[in-house]
Parts: sequence; structure tokens; C-alpha cells
Amino acid sequence: MLQFSPIRTALIAFVALYGILLVLPNITNGDYRENLPLWLPAWTTNWLPSNQIVLGLDLQGGSHLLLQVNRDDIVTERVRDLRREIRSILANDNAIGHLIATEQDRLIITLTDPEQLEEARQVLRVVETPVSTSVFSVGGTVETEISVTDDGKIIAALTQQGIDERMSALVTQSIEVIRRRIDELGTTEPTIQRQGTDRVLVQVPGFADSERLKDLISRTARLTFHMVHPSISAEQARSQGLPVGTMIMPSVDGFDELLFEEVSLGGESLIDAQPGFDQQNGEAIVSFRFDTRGAIVFAEITSANVGRRFAIVLDGQVVTAPTIQTAITGGSGQISGSFNAETANDLAVLLRAGALPATLDIIEERSVGPSLGADSVQAGLMAGIVGSIGVVAFMLISYGLFGVFASISLTLNIIIILGVLSMLGATLTLPGIAGIVLTVGMAVDANVLIFERMREEMVGGRTAHQALEAGFKRAMGTIIDANVTTFIAAAVLFFLGSGPIQGFAITLAIGILTTLFTAYFVTQFIIGRWYAFRRPKTLKIQLFSLVPGATKIPFMAWRKMAMGFSIIAMIASIGLFAVQGLNLGIDFKGGSSVEVQAIVGDADIADIRSRLGELGLGDVQVQGFGTPNDVLIRVEAQDGGDTAQQDAVRLVTSALEADYDIRRVEVVGPTVSGELAIAGAIAVIVAIFAVLVYVWLRFEWQFAVGSIIALIHDVILTIGLYSLIGFEFNLSSIAAILTIVGYSLNDTVVVYDRVRENLRKFRKLKVSDLLDLSINSMLSRTVLTSITTIAALMALVIFGGEVIRGFTISMTWGVLVGTYSSIFIAAPVLLFFGLKTRENVQKKPEEKRTDGAQV
Repeated sequence: MLQFSPIRTALIAFVALYGILLVLPNITNGDYRENLPLWLPAWTTNWLPSNQIVLGLDLQGGSHLLLQVNRDDIVTERVRDLRREIRSILANDNAIGHLIATEQDRLIITLTDPEQLEEARQVLRVVETPVSTSVFSVGGTVETEISVTDDGKIIAALTQQGIDERMSALVTQSIEVIRRRIDELGTTEPTIQRQGTDRVLVQVPGFADSERLKDLISRTARLTFHMVHPSISAEQARSQGLPVGTMIMPSVDGFDELLFEEVSLGGESLIDAQPGFDQQNGEAIVSFRFDTRGAIVFAEITSANVGRRFAIVLDGQVVTAPTIQTAITGGSGQISGSFNAETANDLAVLLRAGALPATLDIIEERSVGPSLGADSVQAGLMAGIVGSIGVVAFMLISYGLFGVFASISLTLNIIIILGVLSMLGATLTLPGIAGIVLTVGMAVDANVLIFERMREEMVGGRTAHQALEAGFKRAMGTIIDANVTTFIAAAVLFFLGSGPIQGFAITLAIGILTTLFTAYFVTQFIIGRWYAFRRPKTLKIQLFSLVPGATKIPFMAWRKMAMGFSIIAMIASIGLFAVQGLNLGIDFKGGSSVEVQAIVGDADIADIRSRLGELGLGDVQVQGFGTPNDVLIRVEAQDGGDTAQQDAVRLVTSALEADYDIRRVEVVGPTVSGELAIAGAIAVIVAIFAVLVYVWLRFEWQFAVGSIIALIHDVILTIGLYSLIGFEFNLSSIAAILTIVGYSLNDTVVVYDRVRENLRKFRKLKVSDLLDLSINSMLSRTVLTSITTIAALMALVIFGGEVIRGFTISMTWGVLVGTYSSIFIAAPVLLFFGLKTRENVQKKPEEKRTDGAQV
């Protein structure tokens, strides 16, 4: 095994070299190929990698918005259009008298002459024609169904399938409009993609003004032109009744206007819109220009209506309603109002990009300012460096020369992780950095398992060469089993998580795969080359150990006391949860979270509470967040839904922006919070079930049950910690719990693997003694791995920043609890469920045969 073939050696060299090349663009901050000598032919350099790791929004700043098509608005607009079309078909085209009443998503048509029922029914068949070119059908699906009631009324109802397909089509159109709008801003590499059937995900890195971005993205920007009623005002229409075909529309000036419903001209005829200034009064305006058809229609309208008022309506509000002085034949005009240079420019952007085909509600927002992003990068790098140095130092102290071998392998492991992230163009988030640091701690475990097995083989009397061979051969099965369980947790996190949590899952999963490669190939290669060069007669593997070489601790004798303690701790955790509950974050209960930093001096929490208390937003929590000049503000979910939540954030930021830098904004609406809560619960259940299946397949059923009981123990105690300390319980907490599940299983599987081995080896040993022997033989590895992992996590706790502190503290707690449960829960459960040695299993049928002979 220590003899490497040339192909295997070349594979290791290629992976190491290519990993370094993949990381280089991140170090040189660009395409390093540009700095290579010009005389090199292009074919010799084109294959070199140039991709860089993409920093997540939490590291470089930017905005994450999840928008949802407003179904109610779609239905309302379709019903209004349908009403107008049916009125035109019956009255204008066929002279059929009727009255139309609106009832949610259907129209009730009463004919003035019941004798015309069949004729009306026939002429209205056009609205349910299933062809994609009809205004009443989408992609061949009938959107409107016509039926007749027993009392002679005609019902025109929208179908659910038709509405669903229309919404799906509107999402596709909205994505294109949003992309055009964001491209006008000149931002780099925005992410705009569909989520489900009625949602659009927008991520714009590096754009600091989230309020402006939200306004640009979510505004419908539907521009229409309507004639103003010439003789009746809106107030008179309210008191006397609306004339047929009219509507009341609010104006930006604070008055209402009575307009004709018919759209004289639409914004789809615009071909250009530019900001500018009025030459007479210097006010900001937006000038627009129609296409040929629009210019002709505009000229006809203005020619026929000289002396009448013509309203320009933007998103259901009259922007201006001037009197037509003369015919306008040039095909251009201007919109005036209370604009400044920026708002005029934004409106021009909206008009050029086109109107959104539907109203989009912001149901989730996560925005990070550039200053917080820079701080997070610095904190993550510091935590990673300190954690890595701590782990390497501990390995050198514990294993000396073999610690050097492990450190080389660990360094290459980190390089390959970063290289794979670069190659995939993956997004690195702050939790992702935490995943790398955690991988550093857990990657050591593979080397520790190998080294401890070598040490045992040397104690057992093997030669140096045999000990090295056996160390790698016998440890690999345990390493694979232990890492597969953690990989299961990472996979569940990736498929059921979102945003930064997926970033954590990706780095953790990649780290597991690279750990298996570097442990089996790289460490083995280094030790093989060293052995071939030195040919030592004996091996000095361990220099220092926190655990004596041959411990005989009677763990099973303490099992009843430990189980009693665990039961009490679990009951206390459940009681705390029942009485005190969890400090649920906005991910699960909805609401808003705003992090601010004082521009000058320390933050005045009392003053912030006073300012926000006057806004009437209900329960507003204000607390210090890390440093004295940082404050975290939580606003409860507002009754008005997603729009009201956005208004609340706008009020908070407006009240504080003069004295505070808005560093981070998160808004989660009630729809998304409910979905996240369900997804989190499903993630934990799926992970536990997947692990149960894997352990059952790899071991006996008692081992599967024991591992699940240990997992439940760890999860309950972790939830108890959240309830006791009051950490915010959010999506990161679910990630922490699933990581704890993975680590706890890692520890448990390592112990179980040794138990399984000893069951084959010691057939006559009592099960309790066999369990003690197995735990003691793995105790040095268990303690060392726990310490290195905790060292890496403590670096995150101290240097990783306040944003992930609760996440990292809970994971540190999980490492301690997982180590405890693998010894005092998982192992004793095997006794409780009647695990037997091979000797006992073979005796049982023999005893039955003896009994039968006596009968």
C-alpha cells in the first residue's frame, strides 16, 4: 500500500498543482494569464484556470430580494378586462342590453331581455376559445368559462388553471423586465431567476442603496394615457354615481380625478425616455418618444380633443393632467411632477425597460451594506487563520513529525477546497467560511484515526512497515463511514436550505470529499516517501497525549448514572422549551431586522428606542450587537402583510439614517417565514431518517437505534441551550443542529466501528467489557479530535463576528454534547437492546437443540 504506482503519483501531483492554479486568480485578484510572457503561444496558456470565488452578499454587500406575483391583483385586473370585453361584445357589437355584477373571480351577467339569452351565450363563446392568440386564453388553456344559471343569468368565471398558467407566463416576462432595469444600473453579475411558479429571486451584489433597488425592481411602471371627464368632477361622481365607463384615480397632487376607463394610449408604444430639465422653470422632467404607431395615435387623440384635459397615469396614480392646447404631431412629450434628478432618472429607466406585467410584492429581503461586508471578510479570514494555526500547532505538539505530515495534507486540503469553489464559480458566504474552518477541525480526525491505528499496531508487536500498512488499511473503513454521515447532513442542508446556508453546505460537502482524498492519497504518499527514504526500525508516532496509553475506564459501570443525568437534562431542556420557548428569529416568525452602526461615537440605545417608539410599529426590540456602536433592531410582523413590512423598514431607516449607518436589513414576510419553518423541521427529520437507514445498512439494527437515540439526545440538549441562553433561533440554527447531527454521528460511528471489529475479535468477552474496551481504545482519538474541532470553532466564536456567534457557540456546544453521547448514550443503548457477542449468538441455537433432545 505504501508503494505508489507512477499513475497514482501523477494523479496526486496533478490534483495538487491544478488546485494551486485554481486558487491563483483569487490571490492575484484577476486573470494572472495577462502577466505571463507575451512570447508564449496562446494555446499554452488558454487552458489555465481564471475563475475566481464569488463572494456572497454577506461578504461583499448587496441585496437579496424574493418577489412574488400578486395573485389578487392578477385576478382583479383580468376580471376588469373581461368585464370591459364582455360589455363591448354584448352592447357595442350585438346591441344586447345587460347589467354586470362582479363577484371575486367571476362576473354575473343579467340580460334586460331574457329572450336574448341563447344569442348572448353564443356570442360570448369567443371568450372561452382555447387558442393562445386569444386575449382570454394562455398557451391553449381556457382561462374563462361561460355557464348559465337556472334563473337565466350568465356566469363568466376565471379558471384556476388559466390563472396559474397566466401567472407563470407573467413571471417569465417579469424576469426579462427586471433584467433590463438592473442592466441600466450597470451592476456586475446580478442573479435573476425563477423560484417556483410565481416567484422571482433577485440578487444584486455590491449595490449599496437597497431602497432605490427595491423601488426600481418592484414598481410596475405601467404608463397609460386617459381622457379626463369633461364635465363631472370626482367628488360629484361619488355623490351622483359613476358614469358608465369611468373610474376615480388619485393624483400625486392629493386630489382625485375622474377618468375614462378606456386606455387611449399605453406605455408599450414608448421607444425612449430620458431625464431632463424644463427649459422654462428648471424642474426635473422625463421626456418620452413614441414609436410610429404611437405617434399617430397620440396625434389623433390630441387633434380631436383640443381644450380637454389629458391624464398621464403611472401605476394607478395621475402624475399630470394638462389641457391639450394644440395637436401634438411630433410623437413626443414630457412628464412633469415633483421629481429630482435621481427620481427622474429612475423613472426614465423604468419606462425604457418597460412595465412589469404584474404587481410584484417583496416577500423576503436581505440587504448588507459594504462596510459590514468588509468587516465580515476580515472577521472570516482572521477566524480561519487563527483556527488553522491552532489546529496545526496542536497536531505538531501531539504527533511531531507525523503532525508535520498531517499539516501538509491539511494545507493541501484547504487549497483544493478553495480551488474547487473557484472552478465551480461557487458563492462563498460567511457561514461558508465557517464550513471551511469546521472542515479544518474535522479533517484532522482522519489523520488522527490513521495515526492512532498505527500506534496500536506498533504496540501489538508489528514492524514499522506492517504498522504503517495496517494503519491506513484498517482506518479507511471507519473514516468513510464517519464522513458519509456528515455528508448526508450537508446534502440535506443544500437541498432544503437557502442562501448562505447553502453556501455552508457546499463548503462542508466539498471539504468532506477533499478530506477523504488527502487522508487516503496525500498523507499516505508523504508517509510512503518518508519511509522509503528513512527505513526506520520503529515508529515514534505520538509525542504527547492527553490520554494515557492504555486506559481502562469502566464507562459501562457509570452508564446508569450517565443515563439518569441525560434524562434529567433532556426533561429540563423540554421544560425550558415548553415554558420559555425559543427566541425565534424573523426567518420563522416574520418581521424585520435592521443592524445599524453609529456614525460618530457609541450608539444611544435609549434614543433609538424613543425614536422608533413614536412610529407606531408595535413591538420593537433594540439591543446592543457586538461593539458599543452597533445596534440590532427587530420589528414585529406587521398586520398589513408584505407591503406593510416594507413600509415599516422604510420608517425605521428614515428615522435613523442621519446618525447611523444602515449595515444590514432583513425582511421576511409571513408566507416565507411559514415555509422556512416547515422546511427546517423537514430538514432535521430527513437527516435523521437518512442516517438511520445508512447506519442500519452498515451495522446491525441495534447500532441504528442507538445512533438515533444519541442524535435525539443531542438535538434536544442543543434546543435547550437556545432556550436557556436566548440565542436567536433562525435558519443558521437549523444548520448548526444538522452539523451537530453530522458531527455526533461521526463520533458515534467511530466508536461503533471499533465495537463491530471487537465483536469479531473477542467472541467470549462480555458485551459490557467489550464496549469499555472499544471506547478506551478510541479515547485518545476522541479527545484529540474534539479538542482540534473546538479549537477551530473557538476561533470562529472569538473572531468570526457577531452575525454567526450564536451559530458557532451552538456548534461548539454540539461537539461537547456529541462527544459525551457517543460514549454514554450510544454505547449503553447497545446493551439495553441486547447486543450479543458472536459467542452468545452461536450458543443460542445449540442450547435449543439440547433442549429438544431432552424432550
